[in-house]
Amino acid sequence: MSKQTPTAVLNVAITGCGTIGRTHAASVGEIADLRVTALVDEIAEAAEGLAQHIEDNGAARPATFRSLAEAFAGADVDLVIIATPSGLHIQQALEVLDAGKHVVIEKPLDVNLDRAAEILAAAKTAEAKGLVASVISQHRFDPASIVVDEARRAGRFGRLTSAIASVSWYRSQGYYDSGAWRGTWAMDGGGAVMNQGVHTVDLLLWFLGRPLEISAKTALLAHTDVEVEDTAVATVTFESGALAVLHATTAAYPGLTVRLQVMGSKGSAVIDNDHLEYFHAAASDEETQSGPMGLPGASNQAESELARFAEPATRTNLDPTLYPAGHIRQYRDVVEAIRTGRPAGVTIKDAVTALATVRALYVSATLGHPVLIADVTAGKYNDVQVRTGNGRLEEVTA
Repeated sequence: MSKQTPTAVLNVAITGCGTIGRTHAASVGEIADLRVTALVDEIAEAAEGLAQHIEDNGAARPATFRSLAEAFAGADVDLVIIATPSGLHIQQALEVLDAGKHVVIEKPLDVNLDRAAEILAAAKTAEAKGLVASVISQHRFDPASIVVDEARRAGRFGRLTSAIASVSWYRSQGYYDSGAWRGTWAMDGGGAVMNQGVHTVDLLLWFLGRPLEISAKTALLAHTDVEVEDTAVATVTFESGALAVLHATTAAYPGLTVRLQVMGSKGSAVIDNDHLEYFHAAASDEETQSGPMGLPGASNQAESELARFAEPATRTNLDPTLYPAGHIRQYRDVVEAIRTGRPAGVTIKDAVTALATVRALYVSATLGHPVLIADVTAGKYNDVQVRTGNGRLEEVTA
């Protein structure tokens, strides 16, 4: 890692110069403490295209390289952003940490847990050396998520009893056909849950705590020549006793919203499309006894809870490739973590837990019975070749 004064600008390398690489470049461009000095991609045209895009937007043109090793030898790099296909994430993160650089990994952490212990150990060693390792889960930094997290930490919702998390998106057949790695177990790691739903899984775990067991069904219903699921439904049991329903699909034309409902004995909240749609926490125990049927949907406190956040809607509502608000917030957290020496707001351990939950969902759907998350983390199901159902009950013959 380059030696830095506390106010030095951090030099950034982005590996993976496709669509998500551009999102990260746009994010870095909004942070005064960061500048892109290197771009890495096996496809030279992709790296050159992003370099030109960065230059066209008024920043210095970064150097381009075919590998991380070349970038480390040929450019000044403090922080590496990994925006490559999911199946390369842990492998490249280990290379980055071994080189003594900070690392930010685009979600998910990887496609499987085979190297989870290795990356956890590497991150722990890196932290002791003052390095920061984080995985993108930008919605933790949304104002709506912060409000809900702070409320549940303060006990304002009482005992959390249940949650409903739904990712109702649409992806065309052309989306899956646009890259040979898309829709494959080897490089995508899964479909609607792993690729589109992992952020929502992370929020669900962040709010409700340690997951114990999951029972799931998956199906491929609206796409062809795809290995992974486009629809999944699961139930999750948490250590606290809370129960949750998790739903994810890329077959909800024309595309609906991501909706997360968190419910407790003294309050509830609804986050829809990253906005706090509803919030109510009882002012006293007496309020919860005010009527035998409760006060359905009454007294929405969302506006007052959000009053302290001043981000202008004209910015946060822009195309995320132009102004990726969540990524920008998370990069501010990463920079602060580097400056102060504290862990990042989203750690490798957090990402491993989310990945284990997704893997458990796929194992449960494949085997047809509930699965303990701890068994997945311990490697009990490492040899299971997960598969996607077809949405129909298979005929059972004696």
